[in-house]
Amino acid sequence: MATSRQVKCINKTDRSDPHERIQNIGGDWGKISQTEGIRLTENGTYQYYVNVNGSQVNVIVAVHNGHKYLKTSNDGLHPNNLLSLQECS
Repeated sequence: MATSRQVKCINKTDRSDPHERIQNIGGDWGKISQTEGIRLTENGTYQYYVNVNGSQVNVIVAVHNGHKYLKTSNDGLHPNNLLSLQECS
C-alpha cells in the first residue's frame, strides 16, 4: 500500500503548455522532480495529494501526446490545483 505524501509546492518550467509546466513537486518530505514523482506513483511507493479547502485531492499520472505528467484528479473545484500551489524554494 502506498504511503500518502502531501504536495505543498511546485516549481514550474518556462513552458506555457499546462501539460509541461511542472518541473518539481515538494512538501514537508522534501522536493523531487516530476519524473521521479511519476515513477514513485506508478510503482506504488507513494500516493501524492494536495489539500483543497480541507479536502484531499489525489495527484495522478496522466498522458498527453505521449508525455506523462502529474495533475490532480477531477475534484470539481479547480482545474489546476497542482499548478496553483506556491513555488518551492
